[in-house]
Amino acid sequence: MPTEQQRAVRTRYWPLIRSDPVLRAAGHNPFLLPGRPALPGAVRRRHPGSMGVERASNTDLGFLAMDRGGVPEQFAAVLKLDRRIDPRTAEQVLATRIAGLPRLRQRLVRTPPGCGRPIWVDDEAFHIGRHVRWLRTPTPGDETALLDVVLPLVTERLPRDRPLWRAAVVDGTAIVFVVHHVLADGIGGLALLSGLADRPAPPQSVPFPRRRPGAVLLAADAARARAGAVRNLARSCRLLRRSMTAGGGLRPERVAPSSLLRPTGPRRRAVTAHVDLGRLREVAHRHHGTANAALVSAVAGGLGRLLTARGEQIGTLAVAVPVAGRSAAAPGDLGNMVSPMLMHVPVTAAPSVRIARIAGAVRSHRHLATGPPPFGLLGPAFRLAAVLGGYRWYMNRQRRLHTVVSHVRGPEQPLHFAGALIRTIVPVAVGTSGSITVAFQAISYAGTLTVTAVADPDQFPDLADLAEALQQELDSLVDDDGGRAALSGG
Repeated sequence: MPTEQQRAVRTRYWPLIRSDPVLRAAGHNPFLLPGRPALPGAVRRRHPGSMGVERASNTDLGFLAMDRGGVPEQFAAVLKLDRRIDPRTAEQVLATRIAGLPRLRQRLVRTPPGCGRPIWVDDEAFHIGRHVRWLRTPTPGDETALLDVVLPLVTERLPRDRPLWRAAVVDGTAIVFVVHHVLADGIGGLALLSGLADRPAPPQSVPFPRRRPGAVLLAADAARARAGAVRNLARSCRLLRRSMTAGGGLRPERVAPSSLLRPTGPRRRAVTAHVDLGRLREVAHRHHGTANAALVSAVAGGLGRLLTARGEQIGTLAVAVPVAGRSAAAPGDLGNMVSPMLMHVPVTAAPSVRIARIAGAVRSHRHLATGPPPFGLLGPAFRLAAVLGGYRWYMNRQRRLHTVVSHVRGPEQPLHFAGALIRTIVPVAVGTSGSITVAFQAISYAGTLTVTAVADPDQFPDLADLAEALQQELDSLVDDDGGRAALSGG
């Protein structure tokens, strides 16, 4: 039942919202009160006084600032289909589905002085043809060749004068969807994929283009936001302290020297590994862990094998694991809500020890990493430092971590696109990695965990060897005959 305050808000604002098609189309929630979390389905970062203003958060803008002078903060999902579809049909399906996903027809624009952070507005020049390409995979046409086609799409900077995404139809058997991190994080990206896939009841078209908010409304909304920021200053400081603690603190112990840490350039290559998700979970549960703990353990084991082949010995690997501040998102509730958690994984220990150690670290520190990341809490101060080159300078010299392992839990049931079954989803992410030569992304989908390793080939030339080592680590965990021996170190 609504409280008296909620009934008062409804009485005051609902007649205005009901009479204004712009506010109705924006999904404004009259029950959302200042200082309270959004109700299910509400659009994030709105309240009764905001009148439908959609702003980029400090975290979103932080990802834009990181782009300065480096590889753009963009990621992709590669949807491998079970049969060939006509490229024009794929484009028509995308155009139809996007009509129900407002953010994919919006671009980020600056506001007049005193009117607050940039806002999302409908792109009146939007046309599906400006976002979709048709490509072919070179011989031999396998998954590695497909990724060689995909990576230039991900590393090519998205134009700022249009919505920050692009798609490609590759050979008619794969759909590639690229978005900028300012638009969504991994959870938000899944919400977009869900909206693009075949559904019993696809999202209804949203009126387009919608009217932009005026300067007076923006200024009033910005003033309320600034007042709220002042009121929440103490809370923001506590969140910053928690987030920094989860990420290793202000002065973390320097990681062990390794060839994994070298200044990277603009080029990227990728390889993949696959494993049965159910069996991986069973193995992890024996040691009170999760599939994510088993994944991090396998990455540590694979990198350990590779370093040994390079003639290096490393006792502990420092791994950053992004932690999502939400378990799901709706297509109208995107943006970024992830924060890094740093953990130290014993490379030479048995897999069972690694899984237990990782699971214990997650249980102890996960609550510290469920808020915004440090750069989001620092807001304009971080963005200024990034624009001046401070972020890139730090990343090129950082000795806080060796690698990053990101895991997104995707749909458990198979999806379809344009009538074709989506057999596999391959995640691909790039960004200003600085001194981190290789990073890992994983997604679970329809009973399979797919892991992608993305590296600078000039600094990480043995990427194929890493793929083999990682696959061996995953296989040894889930193999019926050798799994228990591998877990025990036998």
